[in-house]
Amino acid sequence: MRAFGALKSLGTIMPSAIRTDDLARVIRRAAHADRDLQTLRPVPIGDAGDGLADAILCTSADFPGIRQLFDRLRWGGHFIYVCQARQEADRIASQLGAAGFEITQKPRPIALGWLGTLIPFFSRKNHYLAARKVELVQPGQTTDRFTYHVHLAHSEGSADYVVVKEVPTLEMVMARLRGKWPDLAPEIIEKRARKFSDKIFPVFLTREAAILKIVNRDLPPDYARRIPKLLEMERDERGFAKRLHLSWLRNGGQPLSQLEFARQSADLLRALHDDVGIMHLDLRLDNFVVTPAGVGFVDFGSAVRVDENLKQSPLLSSLFEELMRTSEIQRMLFRMTRTGQVTSEAISGGLHKVDKAVDCFYLAVQISSPHANPDLKDLIRFDKQGSDARLLSRLTDQILRPANPANPAFRSAADILRGIDQLKTSRVEGPEVSETPMETADMVVSKTLPRP
Repeated sequence: MRAFGALKSLGTIMPSAIRTDDLARVIRRAAHADRDLQTLRPVPIGDAGDGLADAILCTSADFPGIRQLFDRLRWGGHFIYVCQARQEADRIASQLGAAGFEITQKPRPIALGWLGTLIPFFSRKNHYLAARKVELVQPGQTTDRFTYHVHLAHSEGSADYVVVKEVPTLEMVMARLRGKWPDLAPEIIEKRARKFSDKIFPVFLTREAAILKIVNRDLPPDYARRIPKLLEMERDERGFAKRLHLSWLRNGGQPLSQLEFARQSADLLRALHDDVGIMHLDLRLDNFVVTPAGVGFVDFGSAVRVDENLKQSPLLSSLFEELMRTSEIQRMLFRMTRTGQVTSEAISGGLHKVDKAVDCFYLAVQISSPHANPDLKDLIRFDKQGSDARLLSRLTDQILRPANPANPAFRSAADILRGIDQLKTSRVEGPEVSETPMETADMVVSKTLPRP
């Protein structure tokens, strides 16, 4: 089992009372009780690096604290804790349970005596527990990255996990607004929070359920595992969605090259636009995942059907008009258009509008900076000075600032996909690429990309 590869270096960071062979026995016991731990590689906290780990092992001597542990684990990641005293294990378990973790194996002694049996007065007495990070945001914390309350929960009648996405409580929304506008009067904070929690969030969550039904039905089978599947919707007394149960698109698998990440992203967007007829409209990197099935998209609450007439509903028309003025994507498109970083009329035509161009714009920007989402750092090989980055940077520039802004070569996700495929082909066939990456990147782009 790969888990034991991590134990070679434990001797230098673990206290002498908890030996390397004892830790190996803990991992075997934990893996026997949880099949997920049979394929993951628990790493010592000191070896976890600066990325996100799938499983972390530590003892009382090197425990970093709950907050630091939460920040170093991937969502759904495991934590194994080993100590000498049962009271210590119980205390840590209690703290974890209140801090966004689910205790998956309660504190228990581990047999460390002769032939793995506990012998009174002679056996070493260590204890361990296992936990899993199930909250996306630690309780009591706020972030601008995520809007809804999202956490993992066991699927009914199964050991598997599903994503539960629900309208945040009034208190959660008020805390977020206070953090963003600390000088705002309390009564204004509460009024705005009630509008979000009572009206805006339920409307968009209900729309997400409806959009996912369309996508789950019409998306070609080859892409089905790269979009969340709607499993269940719970409604409030008005009929709006208050909670969705979705399949979990778990980040993981073999890392992708930046070019392959870009290709899969453009291909999935093409399928959504052309095969399903859905515009996502919120393709921030926080809504990308990299799974063993490929690059996926999540959070379809802002999505719109290509042929949808939002003006038929005064409420939807009002909400989307405001969204197209205030969203992060629209603010960036406005700034870049005003400063001349976007000149393509096909892209700038999406400014303040519900349009496919909004997705194409943000896709072009995101593929050039994939590590802006820390969850993807270990899953996308990105070298800012590498040939992939240079090629894609040039491609992004041609998408946003074409030679002929009125007649750009890149008007759709399908156009972007063709451009990326041509770059990939040129890299494989061009023997000179590795020799002069700076010059070759420019040369390959100019030769292979479609001209306006």
